[in-house]
Amino acid sequence: MTRFVVDVSAVLHLVSEDVVVGEGHELLAPTLLRSQVLTALHEAVHRGELTADVARDRLARVGRLPIRLLGDAVLRRRAWDVADQLGWASTYDAEYVALTQLQADALVTVDPELARRVEGVIPTAGIDALR
Repeated sequence: MTRFVVDVSAVLHLVSEDVVVGEGHELLAPTLLRSQVLTALHEAVHRGELTADVARDRLARVGRLPIRLLGDAVLRRRAWDVADQLGWASTYDAEYVALTQLQADALVTVDPELARRVEGVIPTAGIDALR
Protein backbone atom coordinates (compact mmCIF):
# COMPACT_ATOMS: atom_id res chain seq x y z
CA MET A 1 0.00 0.00 0.00
CA THR A 2 1.27 3.44 -0.91
CA ARG A 3 0.47 6.24 1.52
CA PHE A 4 0.08 9.70 0.05
CA VAL A 5 -0.46 13.01 1.79
CA VAL A 6 -2.76 15.12 -0.39
CA ASP A 7 -2.86 18.90 -0.18
CA VAL A 8 -5.78 21.17 -0.96
CA SER A 9 -4.72 21.63 -4.58
CA ALA A 10 -4.63 17.87 -5.13
CA VAL A 11 -7.98 17.28 -3.43
CA LEU A 12 -9.71 19.99 -5.44
CA HIS A 13 -8.21 18.54 -8.62
CA LEU A 14 -9.47 15.07 -7.70
CA VAL A 15 -13.06 16.26 -7.40
CA SER A 16 -13.03 18.75 -10.27
CA GLU A 17 -11.60 16.22 -12.73
CA ASP A 18 -13.39 13.14 -11.34
CA VAL A 19 -10.07 11.35 -10.77
CA VAL A 20 -10.54 7.86 -9.38
CA VAL A 21 -7.92 6.94 -6.80
CA GLY A 22 -6.42 3.54 -7.52
CA GLU A 23 -6.73 0.62 -5.18
CA GLY A 24 -3.83 0.19 -2.84
CA HIS A 25 -3.42 3.89 -2.11
CA GLU A 26 -4.16 5.42 1.26
CA LEU A 27 -4.78 9.18 1.40
CA LEU A 28 -3.79 11.26 4.41
CA ALA A 29 -4.05 14.97 5.20
CA PRO A 30 -3.79 17.26 8.19
CA THR A 31 -7.12 18.28 9.68
CA LEU A 32 -6.65 21.82 8.37
CA LEU A 33 -7.53 20.45 4.91
CA ARG A 34 -11.23 20.82 5.73
CA SER A 35 -10.97 24.57 6.26
CA GLN A 36 -8.64 25.06 3.31
CA VAL A 37 -11.05 23.27 0.95
CA LEU A 38 -14.00 25.27 2.26
CA THR A 39 -12.12 28.55 1.84
CA ALA A 40 -10.79 27.71 -1.63
CA LEU A 41 -14.23 26.81 -2.92
CA HIS A 42 -15.91 29.83 -1.34
CA GLU A 43 -13.24 32.13 -2.79
CA ALA A 44 -13.75 30.58 -6.25
CA VAL A 45 -17.47 31.40 -6.01
CA HIS A 46 -16.71 34.92 -4.78
CA ARG A 47 -14.38 35.48 -7.77
CA GLY A 48 -17.04 34.16 -10.16
CA GLU A 49 -15.00 31.11 -11.20
CA LEU A 50 -17.60 28.61 -9.94
CA THR A 51 -21.28 28.74 -9.22
CA ALA A 52 -22.33 28.14 -5.63
CA ASP A 53 -24.04 24.89 -6.67
CA VAL A 54 -20.88 23.53 -8.31
CA ALA A 55 -18.75 24.54 -5.34
CA ARG A 56 -21.13 22.95 -2.85
CA ASP A 57 -21.22 19.78 -4.92
CA ARG A 58 -17.42 19.64 -4.93
CA LEU A 59 -17.37 20.25 -1.18
CA ALA A 60 -19.73 17.32 -0.68
CA ARG A 61 -17.57 15.12 -2.94
CA VAL A 62 -14.45 16.06 -0.98
CA GLY A 63 -16.29 14.94 2.16
CA ARG A 64 -16.82 11.52 0.58
CA LEU A 65 -13.17 11.01 -0.37
CA PRO A 66 -11.44 8.36 1.75
CA ILE A 67 -8.91 10.73 3.32
CA ARG A 68 -7.66 10.03 6.82
CA LEU A 69 -7.36 13.39 8.59
CA LEU A 70 -4.72 13.71 11.28
CA GLY A 71 -3.82 16.49 13.66
CA ASP A 72 -2.30 15.15 16.85
CA ALA A 73 0.29 16.83 19.08
CA VAL A 74 3.18 15.00 17.43
CA LEU A 75 2.20 16.36 14.01
CA ARG A 76 1.81 19.88 15.37
CA ARG A 77 5.25 19.78 17.03
CA ARG A 78 6.87 18.44 13.87
CA ALA A 79 5.12 21.10 11.74
CA TRP A 80 6.46 23.80 14.03
CA ASP A 81 9.99 22.40 13.68
CA VAL A 82 9.64 22.08 9.88
CA ALA A 83 8.48 25.69 9.58
CA ASP A 84 11.46 26.81 11.68
CA GLN A 85 13.92 24.73 9.65
CA LEU A 86 12.60 26.00 6.32
CA GLY A 87 12.25 29.61 7.45
CA TRP A 88 8.47 29.69 6.95
CA ALA A 89 6.33 32.00 9.06
CA SER A 90 3.19 29.92 8.46
CA THR A 91 2.82 26.32 9.55
CA TYR A 92 0.06 25.44 7.06
CA ASP A 93 2.33 23.91 4.41
CA ALA A 94 4.61 22.62 7.16
CA GLU A 95 1.77 20.39 8.38
CA TYR A 96 1.70 18.65 4.99
CA VAL A 97 5.49 18.27 5.06
CA ALA A 98 5.46 16.98 8.63
CA LEU A 99 2.71 14.47 7.91
CA THR A 100 4.60 13.22 4.87
CA GLN A 101 7.75 12.81 6.96
CA LEU A 102 5.90 11.00 9.72
CA GLN A 103 3.52 8.71 7.85
CA ALA A 104 3.60 8.81 4.06
CA ASP A 105 5.60 7.91 1.00
CA ALA A 106 5.07 11.25 -0.81
CA LEU A 107 3.09 14.47 -0.90
CA VAL A 108 0.73 14.83 -3.84
CA THR A 109 0.27 18.42 -4.96
CA VAL A 110 -0.57 20.25 -8.16
CA ASP A 111 0.84 23.46 -6.70
CA PRO A 112 4.19 24.01 -8.47
CA GLU A 113 5.29 26.59 -5.90
CA LEU A 114 4.77 24.18 -3.00
CA ALA A 115 6.51 21.39 -4.90
CA ARG A 116 9.48 23.69 -5.47
CA ARG A 117 9.60 24.78 -1.83
CA VAL A 118 9.74 21.21 -0.52
CA GLU A 119 12.14 19.84 -3.14
CA GLY A 120 14.84 17.87 -1.38
CA VAL A 121 12.89 17.88 1.88
CA ILE A 122 10.21 15.28 1.10
CA PRO A 123 9.26 13.24 -1.96
CA THR A 124 6.45 14.71 -4.05
CA ALA A 125 4.22 13.20 -6.70
CA GLY A 126 1.69 14.40 -9.23
CA ILE A 127 -1.96 13.45 -9.49
CA ASP A 128 -1.15 10.57 -11.86
CA ALA A 129 0.51 8.73 -8.97
CA LEU A 130 -2.95 8.34 -7.41
CA ARG A 131 -4.54 6.61 -10.42
